Amino acid sequence: MLQKREDIRNVAIIAHVDHGKTTLVDELLKQSGVFRANQEVQERVMDSNDIERERGITILSKNTAVSYKGTKINIIDTPGHADFGGEVERVLKMVNGVILVVDAFEGPMPQTRFVLTKAMALKLPVIVCVNKIDRPEARPEEVIDEVLELFLELDASDEQLDCPFVFASAKGGFASLDPKVNGTDMQPLFETILNYIPAPEGDSEAGTQVLISTIDYNEYVGRIGVGKVDNGSVKVNQDVVIVNHHEPDKIRKVKISKLYEFDGLNKVEVKEAGIGSIVAISGISDIHIGDTLCDVENPQPIPFQKISEPTIAMDFCVNDSPLAGLEGKFVTSRHLRERLFRELNTDVSLRVEETDSTDRFKVSGRGELHLSVLIENMRREGFEFAVSKAEVLYKEDEKGKRLEPMEIAYVDVPEEYSGTVIEKLSMRKGELKEMGHASGGYTRLIFSIPSRGLIGYRGDFMTDTKGNGILNTMFDGYGPYKGDIAYRSQGSLIAFENGETVTYGLFNAQERGTLFIGPGEKVYSGMVIGQTGKAEDIEVNVCKKKQLTNTRSSAADEALRLTPPKVLSLEQALDFIDTDELLEVTPTKLRIRKKILDPLMRKRAGFKKQ
Repeated sequence: MLQKREDIRNVAIIAHVDHGKTTLVDELLKQSGVFRANQEVQERVMDSNDIERERGITILSKNTAVSYKGTKINIIDTPGHADFGGEVERVLKMVNGVILVVDAFEGPMPQTRFVLTKAMALKLPVIVCVNKIDRPEARPEEVIDEVLELFLELDASDEQLDCPFVFASAKGGFASLDPKVNGTDMQPLFETILNYIPAPEGDSEAGTQVLISTIDYNEYVGRIGVGKVDNGSVKVNQDVVIVNHHEPDKIRKVKISKLYEFDGLNKVEVKEAGIGSIVAISGISDIHIGDTLCDVENPQPIPFQKISEPTIAMDFCVNDSPLAGLEGKFVTSRHLRERLFRELNTDVSLRVEETDSTDRFKVSGRGELHLSVLIENMRREGFEFAVSKAEVLYKEDEKGKRLEPMEIAYVDVPEEYSGTVIEKLSMRKGELKEMGHASGGYTRLIFSIPSRGLIGYRGDFMTDTKGNGILNTMFDGYGPYKGDIAYRSQGSLIAFENGETVTYGLFNAQERGTLFIGPGEKVYSGMVIGQTGKAEDIEVNVCKKKQLTNTRSSAADEALRLTPPKVLSLEQALDFIDTDELLEVTPTKLRIRKKILDPLMRKRAGFKKQ
């Protein structure tokens, strides 16, 4: 017998990256009295990880809960970036409705379509929240039309088309049901959630069924499974069976040692939870996403979509350069292996495989951003290692033909740059599918392009559009191999010997290309210290001092003018490296190097390739 839990609402906040989801959750937390009146609260309190704060993006979905008029509202803040789409797909299984946040100026963007498609497929009711209504260039009426057009394109049902619109400013802390009237607080949004998002349903008399949708990890208690109680109830010290829809053979009896519910930003221990509650369960060592915790008498797994497969891979290797071990705290293959396998506890879209070498691991993920966030996290924790250029993962069809991952790239650029972008993406095997007008006087270009064609392109794109372009991509399945792509038309400037860079040597080298380092830096033979203007690599001696004679003084060196070096960020360095190079990553430095450091051996390897 199905019952409704009227005192609970479960809702996910979904949107394109940077449309204000996390700030909106902050405001709902503040206005529901989670924080004391005089409490200091940092901005975007839900983005708990340092990288999330710095980049202003959400990487992991987060759970929180607020109370409004005696109803508990469980809110899940989801990532907006395509590389973390796997997170969105899973958490939607826990909720009964979504709040779709759309920027009042930008309108629906590619990722809005992606997250909305997922919600539509699960037939979830949608509340549209048009955010940033107080922006001077906001155009709410047009955005409403654009959202409804998107709904029609995605074959929305009549109920979904009849969705409520709320107009808000998460920064200003208000919501309103009329785009022309600024509200005073978030009450209109709270009321809309209560009225429009259905209460969770389930059979409280049936056996226990809890589907685990996300995994949290804690050094002290290990893995923590988070999911919704679909049927029955779950109690501390209860014996349950773990089963999985995709693994029929998996049946394991376990005991629930600790049970938590969410309250504000905290987890609160409870003895029992009923239908509709979102709970966290600790004490089960190998609990995985997609597992169902069931009653011992009647183990019935809940269906669950498979997690998206990775599309690109990199090798993570032990650093073996002449400067190895000088800057990092964790440098051995044992450290590297432990850390990478620990990441699998929380990141289900990641794969880590051992290779024929104990010093090298193949790490596969959903995109460059996905892997660069892992590299940055490890670097901050004191790890030192090297990574190879990202390579896409190919598949074969029944006839043995090679298939590669394809993306749809949505590009919004000022009209004068569209020619350059079309030319560059065509060289990378991109196919222009559509061209039209976007908001703000921009031109929108839609390409179908192999994933490997986008590797290393973002830096070029920013340069080509003078920082004004917007590039969004979405995975589009596998397609036939499109042929070879030349990643880089310019060669590398390579250091000729081990030593320390001096102004005189750098001054002579800078005529050959763009330098990445300045004077006083440690270098070694085979290290890449810049980019040439030509296609081939050039070796330069940047440690060369001027020969001093009686008539020459070292003070003459000061007259040499060096162009400031181009210091590469982690993303730029990952974009820049070629297939015969590695990126050496330490807590304090990023160095690009050739895989083969010895110049003679490198030449021989080059001849063998030809």
